[in-house]
Amino acid sequence: MTAAIVADGVRKKYGDIQAVDGVSLRVEAGEFYGILGPNGAGKTTTLEIMEGVREPDEGRIELFGKSPWPRDLALLNRIGVQFQSSSFLDKLTTRETIRLFASFYRLGTRRADEMLERVGLTEFGKVPADKLSGGQAQRLSIACGLVHSPEIVFLDEPTAGLDPQARRNLWDLLRQVNEEGRTVVLTTHYMDEAELLCDRVSVMERGTVLKTGSPAALIRELEDSVRVSVESGLINEEELPKLLAAAGVADASVEDDGVSLSITTRTPGPVLSMLADRGSLRGLAVRGGTLEDVFLQLTGREYRA
Repeated sequence: MTAAIVADGVRKKYGDIQAVDGVSLRVEAGEFYGILGPNGAGKTTTLEIMEGVREPDEGRIELFGKSPWPRDLALLNRIGVQFQSSSFLDKLTTRETIRLFASFYRLGTRRADEMLERVGLTEFGKVPADKLSGGQAQRLSIACGLVHSPEIVFLDEPTAGLDPQARRNLWDLLRQVNEEGRTVVLTTHYMDEAELLCDRVSVMERGTVLKTGSPAALIRELEDSVRVSVESGLINEEELPKLLAAAGVADASVEDDGVSLSITTRTPGPVLSMLADRGSLRGLAVRGGTLEDVFLQLTGREYRA
């Protein structure tokens, strides 16, 4: 496959803070790629360096074999950007806003209106852009980044702060964008979002890439891949190790938060049998590993959203 983006040993420092510390990754053309991690992990700075908004202190970034810094107008026409937060002119309507962005690329009003329809905002065309809801504003922001038909689309936490319905509506739009053959690079701290959308992800923390791979492959590498949960108080937590040992379960970890008792193990069958024999299945939930579990295992500490 052809690489759309190559990063090699990229570093960026702000005063005493090493925001990006030796990031290396490769994004293939047409790939939906996620850069994951909590706030402060270096995701946004990494994305801004890719976009040519910031100059790296060290290392190499290439988009289609060209450096995005210093700014290259020919390259800028091939990328679309949705920033973490967007501010629209308060005197312009939604339709006027997208038409303004279209004019930057010498495109006519027809293309702008097509994009407005594409993101489901035609009926809000006369609404002032700064009066849109959170989900509508994010759709307008993405439409502005797509109006010139870029080959790479950069999205910085596009669903942050949105309600569940707005998030899922935006996911459908992003899938469509990628299915058209565009390369999509997404930063997020929502692991479920990345698991659903991304072909591959890089998990970042403290400016470094901890691991890269497809969500399914990373989850399969988890040592403890199944979590069995029941209502708290059904079994005495002090008694549980003996019960697990008697069931032949030697690899379990136990957590009781006062609401749910969770047993994480690679051998869930005997655990479920033991719980059933004791009539302790109230509130039963069984789930496999997730990307959030991957993150916790990689960092060895509490996940920060």
